[in-house]
Amino acid sequence: MSMKLTPVIGLEIHVQLKTISKMFCACDNTGENQPANTTICPVCLAHPGTLPIPNRTAIELGVKAALALNLQINLHSKFDRKNYFYPDLPKGYQISQYDEPLAQNGFLDIQVDGETRRVGLERLHLEEDTAKLLHVAGKSLVDFNRAGTPLAEIVTKPEITSPTEAKLFLQELRLIMRTLGVSDADMEKGHLRCDANISLRPEGDSKFYPKTEIKNLNSFRSVEKALTYEIERQTKLWAEGGAPQITSTRGWDDKKGITVLQRTKEAIHDYRYFPEPDIPPLEITSEQIEAWRASLPELPSVKRSRLINEFGLSPKEAELLLDDENLGCLVGKVSTELAPELEGDVKAASKLTFNWLANKLTAILREKNLSLEQVDFDTKKLVNFLLLIARRQVNSTNGQVLLRKMIETGKEPLQIIADDDLGQNETGDLETVVSDVIAQFPDQVAQFKAGKEPVIKFLLGAVIKATRGKVDPISVEEVLREMLK
Repeated sequence: MSMKLTPVIGLEIHVQLKTISKMFCACDNTGENQPANTTICPVCLAHPGTLPIPNRTAIELGVKAALALNLQINLHSKFDRKNYFYPDLPKGYQISQYDEPLAQNGFLDIQVDGETRRVGLERLHLEEDTAKLLHVAGKSLVDFNRAGTPLAEIVTKPEITSPTEAKLFLQELRLIMRTLGVSDADMEKGHLRCDANISLRPEGDSKFYPKTEIKNLNSFRSVEKALTYEIERQTKLWAEGGAPQITSTRGWDDKKGITVLQRTKEAIHDYRYFPEPDIPPLEITSEQIEAWRASLPELPSVKRSRLINEFGLSPKEAELLLDDENLGCLVGKVSTELAPELEGDVKAASKLTFNWLANKLTAILREKNLSLEQVDFDTKKLVNFLLLIARRQVNSTNGQVLLRKMIETGKEPLQIIADDDLGQNETGDLETVVSDVIAQFPDQVAQFKAGKEPVIKFLLGAVIKATRGKVDPISVEEVLREMLK
């Protein structure tokens, strides 16, 4: 088959909401790895006569997530029963939302190869999670701790065009959820789970063909690899004249790198949705929505733009600070306090701060198996340290020694310099040292004068070594070049 096929991808993402209690009962929702079947009650076990009561915080978090995703909040919404039997669903149905969800019709902009790509969103609705099945020694066990955990399900429109785009979308969504404090959104812990729907169609064709749903992908890598595999598998089917004729569900086998057929997909009518009779419809006022909107923090897209345009960081540098909230907060505080000391040059302060804290400081912490959270950083001490670097009173080599000692001792940088003699030498006798180095390496001097520019770095290193690193490299290079004319 010679026709070109294009992927049509849509994602269904379940985000576990960060609430104290479950969606419809007061059971604990804060612990990880609790003993099996200990955070349960008659409500989440579906005992006869029990009544569900919606979690107000879960509704608030759902609205905030919807606002951040540019979704329209419905002032009136309702809960429904989604009927299906499975061992991990104690009631035999799931309380979810169907035709009147919490929010719908939104979008999320992502950056793909330096260009903005808008992905439409169908809806965000609230529901409860199922229990967890454990398969041990040929037996299936059920842990009901997760039953009733509040979820926000976010459904995209079928507008994603590649596996890479799907991965980038999920990464941006996770960043938003963490920024809002809506969820920890850790895929490995199941806080964020993704089902990916994919079909192919001839280029230029607007028809939708039967899709394949890939269930419970638990990492960005898995999403990208599973979709890539499905594109290859379905392309072969089209080439053989056997394009998928029915909607199906497949699982991802990460070890084998393949998807495996699980079942043909149920149709909507199979779930027999009907309004949940035990829960009144949700009524939200415009005033409530605006109050929640006003409480939203700075969103990643806005902060990313500010870091690049106002602070002069590269997109890659900005992304690093967005991904690591603690590092981003530290860099922001230090650069803000440093800028007035550098004649208000915000970009220079940000670049210097990022280089030393995001690169050199984190490298030192990794060596010591420490995290930022484990070290009590005094912002003023870091500002004083960076001023010494900016004013060339400490060179880069000794600066790293100084920073390491600041972490180890908690002392002021000037005190450490005095104790350990780490400051720069006056350059009065620098010409003498440079002359000695020039005399010591006549071959390298000849090479430089013959046009081999990189040799200057060798001579520079020799001078720095001779002075035990206590000279300013910029000044050394200036003197070297002057004396080598």
